[in-house]
Amino acid sequence: MKIQFDSNLDYQDRAISSIVDIFEGQEVCQSNFSVVTHGAKGQRTINDLNDLGIGNRLELLDDEILSNVQNIQLKNGLAQSKKLGSMDFSVEMETGTGKTYVYLKSIFELNRRYGFTKFIIVVPSIAIKEGTKKTLDITTEHFKSIFDNVNYDYFIYDSSNLEQVRDFATSSDIRIMVINIDAFRKSFTDPSKDTKANIIHRQNDRLNGQKPIEFIASTNPIVIIDEPQSVDSTTKAKEAIETLNPLCRLRYSATHVEKFNLMYKLDSIDAYEQQLVKQIEVANVQLEDSSNKPYIKLMSVSANPRSAKIEIDVNQNGTTKRKTVTVKDGDDLYEKSNSRGVYSDYVINDIYIEKGNEYIEFSNQESVNIGQIIGSVDDDSIKRLQIKKTIEEHLDKELRLTQKGIKVLSLFFIDRVANYRQYDADANPLKGKYAQWFEEEYKEISKRRKYSTLFNDVDVNTEVSKIHDGYFSADKKGILKDTSGNTVDDESIFDKIMKNKEKLLSFSEPLRFIFSHSALKEGWDNPNVFQICTLNETSSVMKKRQEIGRGLRICVNQDGERVRGFDVNTLTVMANESYEKFAEALQKEIEEEEGIKFGVIEEHFFSNIPVVNEDGSVEYFGASKSEDMFRYLQAKEYIDKKGKVQNSLRADIKENKFEVPQEYKAVQAQIVSVILKVAGTMNIKNADDKKLITLNKEVYLSDDFKALWEQIKYKTTYRVDFDVDKLVLECAKQMANDLTIGKIKYLYSKAKNKITKVGVEILEGSAEDKFMDCDIIDYELPDVVTYLQNETNLMRKNIVDILIKSGKLQDFQNNPQKFIDGAVKIIKKTMNSFIVDGIKYQKLGNDFYYAQECFEENELYGYLSSNMIENKENKSIFTHTVYDSTIEENFAKAFNENENVKLFTKLPSWFKINTPLGGYNPDWAVLIEKDNEEKLYFVVESKGSGLGLDIKTSESSKIECAKKHFNEISQDVQFVQSDKFSSFREYL
Repeated sequence: MKIQFDSNLDYQDRAISSIVDIFEGQEVCQSNFSVVTHGAKGQRTINDLNDLGIGNRLELLDDEILSNVQNIQLKNGLAQSKKLGSMDFSVEMETGTGKTYVYLKSIFELNRRYGFTKFIIVVPSIAIKEGTKKTLDITTEHFKSIFDNVNYDYFIYDSSNLEQVRDFATSSDIRIMVINIDAFRKSFTDPSKDTKANIIHRQNDRLNGQKPIEFIASTNPIVIIDEPQSVDSTTKAKEAIETLNPLCRLRYSATHVEKFNLMYKLDSIDAYEQQLVKQIEVANVQLEDSSNKPYIKLMSVSANPRSAKIEIDVNQNGTTKRKTVTVKDGDDLYEKSNSRGVYSDYVINDIYIEKGNEYIEFSNQESVNIGQIIGSVDDDSIKRLQIKKTIEEHLDKELRLTQKGIKVLSLFFIDRVANYRQYDADANPLKGKYAQWFEEEYKEISKRRKYSTLFNDVDVNTEVSKIHDGYFSADKKGILKDTSGNTVDDESIFDKIMKNKEKLLSFSEPLRFIFSHSALKEGWDNPNVFQICTLNETSSVMKKRQEIGRGLRICVNQDGERVRGFDVNTLTVMANESYEKFAEALQKEIEEEEGIKFGVIEEHFFSNIPVVNEDGSVEYFGASKSEDMFRYLQAKEYIDKKGKVQNSLRADIKENKFEVPQEYKAVQAQIVSVILKVAGTMNIKNADDKKLITLNKEVYLSDDFKALWEQIKYKTTYRVDFDVDKLVLECAKQMANDLTIGKIKYLYSKAKNKITKVGVEILEGSAEDKFMDCDIIDYELPDVVTYLQNETNLMRKNIVDILIKSGKLQDFQNNPQKFIDGAVKIIKKTMNSFIVDGIKYQKLGNDFYYAQECFEENELYGYLSSNMIENKENKSIFTHTVYDSTIEENFAKAFNENENVKLFTKLPSWFKINTPLGGYNPDWAVLIEKDNEEKLYFVVESKGSGLGLDIKTSESSKIECAKKHFNEISQDVQFVQSDKFSSFREYL
């Protein structure tokens, strides 16, 4: 089968014209001519320059080119070049959108329009060189069909075949040379060092004593730089490209470091929004609720002060939480984890900050490299499960896509060939562990009824060895080996990968699962890769964009035609982290590599908005007006100095208050549309809506409020008495009934990403979790008695009695840390109820109380439209009431409206009642007046049984303690717990 190419894709045509139109005004000439005495337009002859050949010739002035460049940039909504600093022109295209096709087609358009014939494609690596050659191979018929069967030839520069260089210089037809930057980077002017230079820079008898570079330079070639951030990132490389004497340099990449005269931009946001690449779905496998080993992950190191950030499991309020902490030399992780015994031997011995070799060493001689994890579950188990889930994802897609004529491929990247292929003493190949696991899992999964339609008349035991294979470099004996990705041996494997590109897409080829070395990642470029799983053992991290880049291209069917749409094109990446962290890291890479500033408006953003004139003609809004609009947004403080969108702009657009200057009213809708793409539609609180709540002094100083405050202001102390034997029996009973700890399980999570100008986000509704059994028990059992004693302050004897009488010690072995966390919660919960029953409060005396003046010393803020209401006159000591929930909002409204409520106030956060379970802050203080005579004082808690609160929970226990506190300090105040005003009304 052959991949079909569509020559009418609008986004590709715009990228091509954005380069070709730079030379608008250059006269058209024929390319089929012989060398003549006087130079024809568009070409130089030997008489024009020297006797080395025929080349390109540019007749336009710099001012004419600059005018063309600015017009193209305006049309494409890009910042306009102020001057023509160089003949470098950049095109930014997201990986997978056809960058190579675009610059190849541009070659033929430049020839048709202006007669240019000499082109050099400079690439950074063997992989990209082979990929470019493959595209040239498979597009020959395509380009000849759309460019009138034009004569052209292409070749990979080979220093042993310099006749190709002579032909390149002397032919009048289109000539395309593909050359690796390393082939001409070394150049020396000192003749004594000539042998150290690349052959291209040495004099050669076969070229009449000339240097090959001189033949090339005489043609004044158009140089196309593929991935310039890797090609000419050094001074030497830039000098080498100058020796080619280029007419201009056309720079193509998805991740430019320097953007010279940016002509066209199709970034990752555009590609996603136009569905020009696959949607990304991130999946991961992790252990759920497993903190039984000393988990440590080194996140980063710092030189000044010498420190490191690590991720560990921390004891927090009786449960285990994974947190990032900062450590320095001498720090004890036992202390940092709040006394978790598994870290008892982990004291920071030294922090190494050497770039590329960062690690921490502990007092027990263990060490952890940056990005590495120790104390996690057996790594092989996770990797085997990743292989299993990749197979399942693959077969799920086959069920949907096979009927559409689409073959599904999966790609595994590994960093050690021995994990896939090993050899015995006689060099006979043997299956490595990954190959064995794959075959075992595939056989098992294929038995499922769900996949029965895929295996009709298929002997899986026979076929399984044919559906997977490894693509690795080999030595002279054919033994597969690890590789760097840029050696002579790698060249042969890249050639194999490219040659098999179309073959792999055919149903007739059984191979569907490919294992390859992670160093060869750039070489993989197959549109039907739907799953990518990286099984690296080292701590080196493959960038997210490199990882997903191997499978971003839109897939093809058996006719070689692209099949578009996210319903078909979803790339599943088996990641080693959660999908949230993957999305966060991907966004950071996009920001760094593409220069995209999420949520930021730039000066030129509005320039290509089309404006319809009175006569019906259309022109662009323009750069100067766009800059004017940018300054207007800054003046209104809608954006900051760097263009970052402020909440005030989002709020005004949301409430239809946003206005553009009068002269731009005709395009307000288009301007708002541009802003919304950047600003997003997030829910925000308007900073202008924020209001300082003031005291109503008339109510605050009134006798009524003073009387209410007198009833509730006093402080108390408490003591607790309870029967320990009864507590032990009740704890054991609760554990027996409520504590069930199953074995540790794997959690398989996945979710789809969406990429917009707001950022990389999780697609709403796409997240899903699945649990799977894990049979691994390879951890030491912790000292459960000591741990529970530290958390509950009970005696060891009581803890032992509870554990034995509960009959749950078997569950402890299933998942020790989860058992401990659950036991702590049950014991504390049971203790709460005993505390409530046995607590006794005592008033400290008349000199210990909350002073009324505290209301004046603490400022209170709220938002008018979201969490506060205005109080009726003389109803409260504050002009407004700030609420935290709908229940509180309803109470505040009811207090304002009810005639019997003389006054009320939301009790401030500093008003706290001490309890053994922590401070408690009631919601309301209320004064009720009935028939203008009888006065009743209430403290109201607007959370209650109607909310489903269990009396044994910590908060409910605090409420019960509060009731006893108020009973102690006043006979006239009544504490009421109610979640509805209608229920509270019964007390009126």
